[in-house]
Amino acid sequence: MASFPQIMGIVNVTPDSFSDGGLYADPVKAIEHGLELLEEGADLLDIGGESSRPGAQPVSVEEELRRVLPVIEGIRRHRPEVPISVDTTKYEVARAALDAGATMLNDISALRFDVRIGELAAERDVPLVLMHMQGTPQTMQLNPTYGDVVKEVMQFLRERIGLARALGVRQIIADVGIGFGKTVEHNWQLLRRHREFLQLGVPLLLGISRKSFLGVTLGIPEPRERDCATAMLHALLLDSGAQILRVHNVRLLAQLRMLWQKLHEGVLV
Repeated sequence: MASFPQIMGIVNVTPDSFSDGGLYADPVKAIEHGLELLEEGADLLDIGGESSRPGAQPVSVEEELRRVLPVIEGIRRHRPEVPISVDTTKYEVARAALDAGATMLNDISALRFDVRIGELAAERDVPLVLMHMQGTPQTMQLNPTYGDVVKEVMQFLRERIGLARALGVRQIIADVGIGFGKTVEHNWQLLRRHREFLQLGVPLLLGISRKSFLGVTLGIPEPRERDCATAMLHALLLDSGAQILRVHNVRLLAQLRMLWQKLHEGVLV
């Protein structure tokens, strides 16, 4: 039987993330939230200390370390077996996070900001997520333009995967970067043709949770009210080829997984 994608729970240890900024800025609350997501059914966690929402300003290495390290260490103490990803573009943060117990690197710049993250992933033999983003979080939504968004994102990811492999990275995951330097229609085009990215020959991560394109399409301005739409769209995208679904509301995705499993009991897919 085909397997349901892994559910990656999001833990934003930031004051300014687009949907839950400030809710888990306190390390104790962030640890509790991460453990709750695991209880709800998350297979792995993605912990980030710097917002990547459109227009977000960068934070210092020291501040990002102050935010994420206690959370990684705290979750690792309670759940030593759980995979933990750190969402960062900074080599110093990535290295310290791995030392603290993280087991995966999620780089939204795909090594454009610091190629040493690729060298680190190779040295520690940990999975590395490479995401497409046009520009930077500060500029990506000013005027995103493509001739053929699917073709250009494919070309970018193929080139970055090639670089990572040349650096010695063995476990590579690709992310088309929904909402990162794309218009609403660009996002829909990427989702309609998402299976084409299986050509890259690496696992695919999909991040649509609470994104603004859902809000624009459905008229839902409040990000936290987009969880139902997120889950419904994931249900429609279960044949998209994605192997990891990165979400805020794990409970709804875990319910979707249970329903999917019931439908497929005894069925060879």
